[in-house]
Parts: sequence; structure tokens; C-alpha cells
Amino acid sequence: MKYRSTILSVVAPVALMAGVAGCGSTPTTQASAVQHPLVVVPGLQSAFLDNFNPFSSSALTGTLGLIYEPLYYFNTVGPQVYPLLAKSYQWSQNNTVLTVDLRSGVKWSNGKPMTASDVVYSYTILKKYPSLDVNGVWAKISSVSETSPNSVQFVFKTADVPYLETLLGSIYIIPKSIWSQQSNPAQDTNPAPVGTGPYLLKSFNPETVTFKVNPNYWGGAPKVKTVEFLDYTGNESATLALTSGKVDWTGLFLPNINKVFVSKNANYNKYWFSPSGPLMLYPNLKNPLLGQLAVRQAISYAINRTQLWKVGEYGYEPPATSPTSLALPLENSWLAKNLSVKKDSLSYNPSKAISILEKNGYHKNSQGIFVSPSGQPLQFTLEVPAGWTDWDTDCSLMATQLQAVGIKATVEQLAFGAYYSNLSTGNYQLAMSWTDMGATPYYLYRGLLGQANFEQWSNSTTQNALAAFKTSSSPQQQHQLMNQIEEITARQLPAIPLLNGVNWYEYSDQYFTGWPSASNPYAAPQPWTDPAEAIVITHLTPRN
Repeated sequence: MKYRSTILSVVAPVALMAGVAGCGSTPTTQASAVQHPLVVVPGLQSAFLDNFNPFSSSALTGTLGLIYEPLYYFNTVGPQVYPLLAKSYQWSQNNTVLTVDLRSGVKWSNGKPMTASDVVYSYTILKKYPSLDVNGVWAKISSVSETSPNSVQFVFKTADVPYLETLLGSIYIIPKSIWSQQSNPAQDTNPAPVGTGPYLLKSFNPETVTFKVNPNYWGGAPKVKTVEFLDYTGNESATLALTSGKVDWTGLFLPNINKVFVSKNANYNKYWFSPSGPLMLYPNLKNPLLGQLAVRQAISYAINRTQLWKVGEYGYEPPATSPTSLALPLENSWLAKNLSVKKDSLSYNPSKAISILEKNGYHKNSQGIFVSPSGQPLQFTLEVPAGWTDWDTDCSLMATQLQAVGIKATVEQLAFGAYYSNLSTGNYQLAMSWTDMGATPYYLYRGLLGQANFEQWSNSTTQNALAAFKTSSSPQQQHQLMNQIEEITARQLPAIPLLNGVNWYEYSDQYFTGWPSASNPYAAPQPWTDPAEAIVITHLTPRN
């Protein structure tokens, strides 16, 4: 029996969304589209590299999305799933075989048709050159084959339903006729890229890269005729360009954003800090003290999350409120309704922190630090990346808050490489860090509770629930499994939720309208998320 995907909100860009985006193949005569290109600062970096290799980690922003496309885009801030080069998929054979039906009529930007053979090649090249397989495709699948001129089939080694999001959403399709001639596809900079996306490379220099409309685009000609990416290396210069009206779209961290940016042109300057995964305080559970639930609970009650939000995060990233760690709007439908843990379990309550420790046999020493019944003081190092100023402030605040209840935390600001190495190998005591995110809570819990987690969590119930989730395509069963995991997460507090993270995103709608917003979260809005930036641009319409 086959399981066919049932997507409640399926949309495609440009012409297929004309009712939403105002896009189509009808030519526009709007002068603003010609006179004003869409100007984007895709992030702070050194000079642009002339690299349009879709396999390269150094590929220029826009390579993935504007030029090359995957089969699907799975929105991470809203419910939409966008069929791009595919139009549907079906599971069969106990969710170990995935058949994907391709969109017909797609052409490469050189005018040649895209075929199932191109799609198959885009995956098999990852097997031929393992260094390209950064998403671990061939650790998951055993084969990919062309089953008809318009369909391909993936055979999985074992069922892994959530991996579909990566398999179909993170592998970009390339023309076999071109890439099969490359002797070293990992190193080629691909200066004349040929893709299926809505734009073509028009010109390149280290400071400005310009894209123009692809006349062969399967979705119809985008309304935005020219896109310019500008290079800025420093936050100050990029901010000045933004606030002076030289930039339409970026994602910068701007303290006092209403004063610094919005007030400069209140009619048009806008922002939306879209939700990302929660920020956590990770305890190393192999530590004999942090491995005790009472200590983790006391630490959690001692933290004033509102102060972190208002002071460390400038009021941008609100306090975490769910002991399950679920925070994204997409995850609301997954929240368990009958948790045994009270909703106030993440509240600021120093007296309760002290009470928990005392009830579990802890007492304060002459320095005012709690010690365990066996005499071990509650004193830990708290690691954070050096130079991440908001997190550095958060950790300093937490150290002061913990000190107030009798727990000593010494903040250590480390170079990112050393910090991440310590987290990955379990060579730390406390650390502030991020979480994973995806279309379902599976991605959060896989990172938080799976086999390779930061906090060294080991629990057979959560491992079994995650494993069962991978094999199921039944929404009802998936929700039941998530409820089990949420209950354990809330009750055992393997990591301590701090804040609900956000993505920085600022824009001006003086020249273009149709931007994603809190009321219309149709795509991830930061201009470096692939292929979301192409989804955003094909939704935009020039003002009259």
C-alpha cells in the first residue's frame, strides 16, 4: 500500500502563485522595476568570490535558489511546502521507497529540457565524489533511478521519513550534460552557471553581483527584473547603507532598531525577527552534579529570562516558556496537551531554587555556595563563543543570577572552534548554544536527545520514540511519539530552555511590496537562506 503526501498548503512561485504574489508571465511596464534593482546585503563577509559551484561551501549567495533549485522547498516559518522541480511524491514498501514525480516543461537556462536523467545524476554524483555528499545522502539511500521520463525513485537502506526534507529540499539539481564533463566538480568555480532557477548571472565583481531574469524559467518571468548583491565586511558600514536607503533587504543585528532604522523612513522601513529554534543552557549530564535533576531544576528557577531578553538581547528574543523546548509557530500543533509539568516551570523563582536544593540535602558552605551531601560545591564553568556580544552578556547575567542563589558559574569566552569542539565532545560543564529546527519537532529532538547530543543525554524511551518516528508516515502515530518525548523533556530537563531565538531581517518596501511578515510568513525571510531567498524574490512586485 502506498502513502501519498497530503500537503495542506502547497504553492509554487511566480506564475503558479499569481493570485498571491501578483506574478506571472505578463510583461510589466512599471518604470520602478527598470529604474531600481532589488538591492540586497546577504550578510557580512569578505569580498565576493567568483564561485557559482552549487556543491561548494563558498558558493556565492544566490547560486542556490536563484540559479539552481532543489525538488522542494520546505518552509521553516510557515506551513507552506513548495513543489519546485518536483510536483508530488509517494512513499511505498513500508516507507523505504520514495517515488518523486517531476514537473514537466522545465528547461535549463540554456534552453535545453531538464530530464529525470539530470535529477538522477544530481544524486549519483554525490556517490561518485563523496566529498560532495555533505548531507549524507548515500548513508541513507541505496539507490536512485529513473522510473519514467518524469519520475525518479529513491530506495532507502532503512525507513527514515523525516529525511525526506533533506533529500528533496537540500540537493540542487544540475545539468548532466555539463557536469559530467567536469574532471573535479568539487573544485570547479562554475563561472558560467546553467540552472533552472528564476535568475541568470548578469555580472560579477568582488563588491557587486548582479542577476537578471531567466527567460526560460518554468514559473514565468519574475516581476523583479534585476537583483544586486552588495558586499559589506562590517556591521557599521552595512547599517549606514541600510539606514540611508541604499539597501532594500538584509539581515543585520541592530540594537535599538526602531530608532536606528525604522524612524529614518517610517513609511517604508520595516523588520520582522522571525522565530528560530530556542536558545538553551546545556548541562553536561556526565557531570555528577549536573546529572542530578534537582540541580538542573534549581539552575532553571534561578535564571531571570526576562532580564536576558531585555538586557542581553535588546528585547528581541523573548523568554522561553515551554518546558518541552518547543517554540516555533509550526510546532504549536505538536504541543502535548496534558503534561505533568506545570506551565510555570521556567519561571524566575530564586526562593524555589534554594528550596529544591535544600530539600535534596544541599547546604551552603562558608562562601555561600551550595554543596552536595557528599561535599561537592555547585561551581561550574559556563562556556560561550567570544565576541558573540549578546550571548556573552546573557552568560554574564546568568552567572550573577546563579551566584545569588548559591551556585557559582565562571564564564569562559572561547574562540568558536574551541567552544564548538568542547560541546561536540562533551568536554564542558555548562554552555549556552542553539538547537536544530525543521518542519517538525523531530529535528529539534534529534539534536537535543538523539545519539550525538551536546548534553550527553542517554534514554532508551526517547531513543526508541525517535527511531519509531523515522519509520512512520502516520500523523497520528507521529504525534503520539512526540507527546512521549515532550513529557520526558519537560519532566527531566535534559537541557534548560532560555530564550526563543530569532532571525534578523530588515527590509524597505519603498520600491517592492510582498515581503514576508509575521502575518504572512510564506518563507524564511533572511536573505541567505537557500532556496528561500528565491521564493521571497519571486513573491515581490515593484510599486507603481
